[in-house]
Amino acid sequence: MINRIEKINELLIRAPHDNFLKHALALEYIKIGNDKEARKLFEDILAYDENFLGSYYQFAKLLERNDDTALALRYYEKGMEIAKQASENRAFNELKTAYEELIF
Repeated sequence: MINRIEKINELLIRAPHDNFLKHALALEYIKIGNDKEARKLFEDILAYDENFLGSYYQFAKLLERNDDTALALRYYEKGMEIAKQASENRAFNELKTAYEELIF
């Protein structure tokens, strides 16, 4: 049986700019403790589409785990800005809560 990482990589061959697939792959890498690969994917996603809201929270959490607090705060802030523009109140509140927990 093909594992999830292999399957998602196969799908990405056919759709290399699919940010949903890249996000899913980053989450799989996080599950196995490979923050380095997950980080590359999140950076790629947000460089390609800064409005891909779902990646801000996960990427900032990854940065927090890796003691990059300043950068995590910047991604929380940017995510809150994007969420507000998109009227995504739930995402805004999740990002704001995580942001506040980190600064206090």
